[in-house]
Amino acid sequence: MGDVVPFRRPAAKPKGMCQHGFHKWTIWQDKQFDVQKGKLVTVYKCERCGEQKVEAL
Repeated sequence: MGDVVPFRRPAAKPKGMCQHGFHKWTIWQDKQFDVQKGKLVTVYKCERCGEQKVEAL
């Protein structure tokens, strides 16, 4: 008979993290004006991992 190779499950990724940059963006309404730039901004926040991106109008 051959050698017995133990089976190991792949490690689970941390919950809430987006794999390969596929985020689920939603508009975050708490911040609408950037004081330093003096412009209106739209803040998007990922529902899964909490990462933010900002777009100026």
